[in-house]
Amino acid sequence: MQVGIIGGGIGGVALASVLRQKQIACRVFERAPAFGEIGAGVQMTPNAVKIIRALGLMAQMEAISFTPHAVLGRNWKSGRVMWRTPLMETCQKLYGAPFLHVHRADLHDIFVRQLSPDDVVFGARCTGIRHEGDKAVALFEDGSTFKADVIVGADGIHSAVRTALFGQEAARFTGHMCWRAVVPCNGVVDYVSPDSSFWLGPAAHVVTYYIRRGNAINIVAVSEAPHWVDESWTLPSSREELMATFAGWHPNLQRLFSQVGDVFKWGLFDRDPLSAWSKGRVTLLGDAAHPMLPFLSQGAAMAIEDAYVLGNALAAAGAEKALAFYEAERRPRTARVQLEARKRGETYHLSSRFDVWKRDLSYLVRGLINPQKTGLKADWVYDYDATAVHMPITA
Repeated sequence: MQVGIIGGGIGGVALASVLRQKQIACRVFERAPAFGEIGAGVQMTPNAVKIIRALGLMAQMEAISFTPHAVLGRNWKSGRVMWRTPLMETCQKLYGAPFLHVHRADLHDIFVRQLSPDDVVFGARCTGIRHEGDKAVALFEDGSTFKADVIVGADGIHSAVRTALFGQEAARFTGHMCWRAVVPCNGVVDYVSPDSSFWLGPAAHVVTYYIRRGNAINIVAVSEAPHWVDESWTLPSSREELMATFAGWHPNLQRLFSQVGDVFKWGLFDRDPLSAWSKGRVTLLGDAAHPMLPFLSQGAAMAIEDAYVLGNALAAAGAEKALAFYEAERRPRTARVQLEARKRGETYHLSSRFDVWKRDLSYLVRGLINPQKTGLKADWVYDYDATAVHMPITA
C-alpha cells in the first residue's frame, strides 16, 4: 500500500509516523519550504498522551514537556479560584496517562524525527484530487501528480482536499479574536501558578500554562470582536494591543503581559460537523475534517487520535474497508468535541452578573461532588483510548 498525505502539520506527520511503524509506504506533501517553529503551546491531554506512549515516544515527550498540577478557573479581576480539577495526582490513575504541556514545534519535531528526508516533499501546494481506477491522484500547483492507494487530506481548515471532495464552503467566523505569545522564564514564577489557568471575564478569557519543562509560559488570550481578520498563525500584533484589550484584568496577568515580545493574533473560525469525510480512496484528518475552537484544548489531540486510528485501520484492512471503519469510529467523537468546544466559548464569556453567579455556583457544586466533572467537564474526552480501538484484520 502507498499513502499520500497532504499537509505536514501535527496530524500529517503523526499519521506518517504511525504508517512507518506499520511498514506502510507514505509520503507527506507540505506546501511550506521547510518545517519551522510555528505556533505556541499545546495541551496534550491524557487521550493524546496514550498514543504517544503506544508509539514508543514517551521518553521524547517527557524531555520537552511540563506537567501541570491542576486546571484552575479564575475570576478575571480578583483571581478567585472558581474551580480546581486535579491533574498531576489523578490523571494517570483515572485516565491511564498524564496531562502534559508542550510547545507545538517540539511536539511536531518528535513525529518528524520518525521519518526519513525522502518521506517529505516541501513546496508542494495541492490544487485538486481525482480518481483513476482503484487509485487516488493528488494534483499540485507545479503540474506534478502523486498516485496512491489512499490520499489523506491533513491540510487544515482551508483544506484543498476537502474542497475537492465536497465543494467550496467558507469557514464561519465565530466572533472571537485570539492572541498567542510565549514568555521565557527560568522555572516557575510567583505570579503564574504551575497549572492550566483559565481566567474568565466578560466577553473574554485568558489561558496561561508552562511549556518547555517550565522554562516558558504560554499565553492564549481570547476576546469577542465585531470584525474578523484573516485567519493566520502569524498575523503580527503587539504587547500594547494585548494589554489594551485586557486592561483592568488581574495584576498577575498584567505583569505577565508586560514581558511579552512577539505576539500573534488571528480570528477563530470553525465549521459544522461533516456528514462524511471520505470519497473513494480519499479521506480527511484533523482540522480538514473537523476544525474546532480551542476551548477544550483538543485540536492537536483529535488529529493525533485520527492518525492512530487511521494508520492502524490501513494496516489491518484494504483501503476502502479501512476508510469506512476510520470514519465510523472517528466522526461521532470529533463532532461531539467540536460542538462542546463551542459551548465552552459561550460559558467562559458570560457578562451578566446573574449568569456569572449561576455559572460559578455550578462550578462550586460540581467540584464538591466530583472535581473531574467541573470547569471544563472534559473527563469523557480524556477517558477515550484510541490504542484500544481495533479493526479486525481482513484482506
